[in-house]
Amino acid sequence: MEMSELRALLTPEGLDLLDAVGPIDSTAEVAAAVSRLRAAGYSPDLVSAVVGQARLRVRATAKFGDFAGRMLFTRAGLEQATRLGVAARHAQRIRSAGFARVADLGSGIGGDALAFAGAGLDVLAVDADEVTAAIAGFNLAPFGAEVRHATAEAAFGGLEPGGAVWMDPARRTSGHSETRRVSADDYSPSLDWAFDVAARTPTGIKLGPAHDRDALPDDVEAQWVSADGSVVELVVWSRALAREGVRRAALVIRGERSWELTAAADAEDAPVRELGAFLHEPDGAVIRARLIGDVARSLEAGMLDERIAYLTSDAALTSPFVQSFRVRETMAANPKAIRAVLVREGIGTVEIKKRGVDIDPAAFRKKLKLKGDAAATLILARIGNDRLAILADRVSAAA
Repeated sequence: MEMSELRALLTPEGLDLLDAVGPIDSTAEVAAAVSRLRAAGYSPDLVSAVVGQARLRVRATAKFGDFAGRMLFTRAGLEQATRLGVAARHAQRIRSAGFARVADLGSGIGGDALAFAGAGLDVLAVDADEVTAAIAGFNLAPFGAEVRHATAEAAFGGLEPGGAVWMDPARRTSGHSETRRVSADDYSPSLDWAFDVAARTPTGIKLGPAHDRDALPDDVEAQWVSADGSVVELVVWSRALAREGVRRAALVIRGERSWELTAAADAEDAPVRELGAFLHEPDGAVIRARLIGDVARSLEAGMLDERIAYLTSDAALTSPFVQSFRVRETMAANPKAIRAVLVREGIGTVEIKKRGVDIDPAAFRKKLKLKGDAAATLILARIGNDRLAILADRVSAAA
């Protein structure tokens, strides 16, 4: 968003028009709204701002729920923003550690700062981008948080001692995800500077979940977080915000509930065993935290192969840290053998999961030429030197 668009939007007329336009989702709705508003005589800047915000509010509902309808966004800011339910847990961590105030250095649109202020913390939110800082100011105005347009480095130099620091360094490249490794050079401010701050001040630093583990400081708690099945972040906690004896943590959130696995170090893998009656896929946060071995031992399960993150057992198990599958049948991992079994079982819908095999699930599904009314999960995995296909059914997750 350009500053001219934001100025046009941040007027009584602009905000009233945004509320009146309502949700806009599809490209067709965008084109229709632009034509309608331009015909009504509104300026190009205001039309662009209103339509853009109306569409971003729809997308933001997944992260902010009903709050999205009262907030403003930038595309990059929404992409990087923490989900409100996850941010609330950040706030709880800071409050539980005994802090009354927090400086959010690199606040973006104010997602985490919103949760901090809502938890009763005294919040200073800082962002180096003028437009983003102005939007954060709008979003945080009802909570009385202070918002500044400044760099993280400049703001940190003026902080009073005794508070906590939160940082969500901006990714220089978009599309960060759990599958792409993110290095220190991808962040602003630099992670060297952020880690130096963390060494001296109780700090939480939000990073991409695929961040290079070898680049993390040794004396911090590294917590990987998954929300509703997706690994969404890695948080590095330092000093008083890090828990005693904890260096690795996997926090699994489903809806309003959460479970956590913690350890003093990476867990040793469990022994490999033959495929049993059940196969278990650890949650992505558990895999990232390298705590698969601890989960396996807690479930009396073994590794399917030392190189892939699948567990197996003979007994039915339920755990928030794994998704379990009841094994129906195994076969060679080639389309002809698999199709024969699927036809016999009347399976026309398959969820394809894979580990250790170079297969495009979408292309592989086309080769199966599926027909039938039943559904199942097809798991393709390399076990030793063999590629195996496992036909299975999902087991309901732990309540």
